[in-house]
Amino acid sequence: MTVTMYGIKNCDTIKKARTWLEARGIDYRFHDYKASGIDRETLAGWCGELGWEVLLNRAGTTFRKLPDADRADIDEAKAIALMEAQPSMIKRPVLDADGELLVGFKPDLYAAKFS
Repeated sequence: MTVTMYGIKNCDTIKKARTWLEARGIDYRFHDYKASGIDRETLAGWCGELGWEVLLNRAGTTFRKLPDADRADIDEAKAIALMEAQPSMIKRPVLDADGELLVGFKPDLYAAKFS
């Protein structure tokens, strides 16, 4: 199985997810948005599969600090542009396990996927 975790290295949720995978001997590749960015094509694919509402982290500090105009009237195209410009607005982690996407870290969902 090919597993890629997308996120930001110093995120607490990422640390928990990485610890969970490592404790179970699950090999994965880590893609750090801060170091490597994220491309529009990948974001568009994720939005097509999951919906932009699932991916855009409206509760995070980065989103809340946006000007009102940037937070208003969000559609898929605007959400993709926001997440591409500031990847910390993407919910974390996004885990791609052989093409199946999991967003966020929930131990029970990870256990079901890797059992």
